[in-house]
Amino acid sequence: MPKNTKVTQQEHSSEPVTESVADLLSLEHPMDYKSSQMSMGLSPGSTAPGKALLPSPDPDAEDGRPAWNNKMEYILAQVGFSVGLGNVWRFPYLCQKNGGGAYLVPYFILLLLIGIPLFFLELAVGQRIRRGSIGVWNYICPQLGGIGVSSLMVCGFVGLYYNVIIGWSIFYFFQSFQYPLPWAECPILRNESQAIVEPECEKSSATTYFWYRQTLNITSSIDDTGGLNWKMTLSLLVAWIMVCLAVIKGIQSSGKLEKMLEPQVWREAATQVFFALGLGFGGVIAFSSYNKRDNNCHFDAALVSIINFLTSILATLVVFAVLGFKANIMNEKCVVENAEKILGYINSGVLSKELIPPHINFSQLSAQDYTEMYGVIKTVKEESFDQLGLDACVLEDELNKAVQGTGLAFIAFTEAMTHFPASPFWSVMFFFMLINLGLGSMIGTMTGITTPILDAFKIRKEILCVVCCIIAFLLGLLFVQRSGNYFVTMFDDYSAGLPLIVVVILENISVAWIYGTKRFMQDLEDMLGFRPYAFYYYMWRYVSPAVLVVLTFASIIEMAISPAGYNAWVESEGAERFHSYPPWALGMAYTLVVVAMLPLPVVFIARQFNLISDGSNKLSVSYHKGMMKDISNLEEQDEQRFILSKNPSEAPSPMPAHRAYLGPGGTQEMTNTNYGTSTKTGYQNIGSPESEL
Repeated sequence: MPKNTKVTQQEHSSEPVTESVADLLSLEHPMDYKSSQMSMGLSPGSTAPGKALLPSPDPDAEDGRPAWNNKMEYILAQVGFSVGLGNVWRFPYLCQKNGGGAYLVPYFILLLLIGIPLFFLELAVGQRIRRGSIGVWNYICPQLGGIGVSSLMVCGFVGLYYNVIIGWSIFYFFQSFQYPLPWAECPILRNESQAIVEPECEKSSATTYFWYRQTLNITSSIDDTGGLNWKMTLSLLVAWIMVCLAVIKGIQSSGKLEKMLEPQVWREAATQVFFALGLGFGGVIAFSSYNKRDNNCHFDAALVSIINFLTSILATLVVFAVLGFKANIMNEKCVVENAEKILGYINSGVLSKELIPPHINFSQLSAQDYTEMYGVIKTVKEESFDQLGLDACVLEDELNKAVQGTGLAFIAFTEAMTHFPASPFWSVMFFFMLINLGLGSMIGTMTGITTPILDAFKIRKEILCVVCCIIAFLLGLLFVQRSGNYFVTMFDDYSAGLPLIVVVILENISVAWIYGTKRFMQDLEDMLGFRPYAFYYYMWRYVSPAVLVVLTFASIIEMAISPAGYNAWVESEGAERFHSYPPWALGMAYTLVVVAMLPLPVVFIARQFNLISDGSNKLSVSYHKGMMKDISNLEEQDEQRFILSKNPSEAPSPMPAHRAYLGPGGTQEMTNTNYGTSTKTGYQNIGSPESEL
């Protein structure tokens, strides 16, 4: 064996050496990938006597990993992943439900406490280790390698039903190319003698009827599957084809202030922050893994978080404007319909004309006039008033109808658009926007699935994407049955909430407490060229884990005390009614939670007892306990001095960024000046670029 190989050097040295598997196999000389001057204690610009410095290879290029074409492309991809359908219908609903502007205060506070810090953490680990979610957590802590697998499974569950929503949007998009819009009026049933309005539609509304009957053709119970809905099946197929093509193309494509005192408001705000930024899905890590190591991910984290927040505010303003317009239209319609009832009662003698104030003109009846007339009739006919069937037609009641999710997009918005001038144009634009928002999030979700698999196995990306999308489409047939909407609700409630919170809290703990916050801060300084604010140290180490633990218990309590069920559409009533899940459906719901979190204990136990490898042979970076550099000296340093020190020499890096170049002489004598003292060693114990976080 050659004398100058790494194995030989390791045998003759008592110093612990951090090596990568690739280096050991190739028997190459360790070489600084930028410059060996700092390691050898030489001044900048000088060279070792009699030695010529070799060209410095680019570490980002060496691993053959694809990269973003430019920074703007990457930012747009991250924004596309984080800004999704939830910004359009979930955030406005929570604002309306929890006191309007008062909801923004806890949301913004929690964005600072958990949102931006944890988003920055995921960006940083993905960019530094340049691997997907499985590879990243295998590297940081093999025993917690199940974090990546759970992230992948949550991505899979969410992707299954999320793409169904895109399919619904595609169906509405193509239905919008007609005038009048097909959901503008209730269908008319005709027979030989008369024409009547469809009873189910008359009891609800034209847009509600079109959604539940024409689009979903929904059954009245989750027990009744009703068979496949061919229109939704075709729409789902189109949605998966679009996602598949986009992923194959790769990264180049893509009120009341007292409300603040209620724990429910803070829990929902924290959950929204959590989901809005896509934390724990693996998509954030996957996207950032294609960055160069010196990319300023701190700036990226702040920028994307701010864009997401501002987008939610803008969407809320637009949603409230549309819902306000709809409320006025519906209130005017209510006044007209009830005024006609009153005229009918007057003409039939049920009501006396003397009950109507003299200044009221039925041909030009305003909402205020109707309210006055309604009040008089209710006072005089107190005993028999309920039999008249008159509505109060209060505008505030219409505004306070909290609509979220599919109800907001496919019922409230579609109803408002029927009253717009050039309504088909606005409908086409609205659903085109929904499709684009959904696809941006789906691309990030699918990338969170494919990237870890491509990192671990040598598979052609095109084949993997096609296979994943075909399997997802077949599994997604569950959601395009006539009862499919009930399963969408089940997956949305159970498959992602609690498992994702547990994944993120373990991510936080593995970096801040197992890998070490001080060490991680130093790695960030080596990577970014500046030391992140001490704010992040305290957030990662104390505040964010504490908030996440509270959120975890709050979610468990909410799941325990809230009745498990769904809103079923009752055709005879033309309305939704809450139904409890049957035992098999309840078991299915809890199985989703268990399956999503099952990799966490399984991988921990398997690696704790050495039943499976730690995954280091799957990475371009090396992780092995016996090869980790001792940082005990660093841990003993004063905490405040480490965090707040502005002089790099005051806080020595536990993982120097470069390895020394060893010439043909093998055990070349070097002077180490890293810590301000001159020492001589036979082999410079300097961490490889792969050994940094």
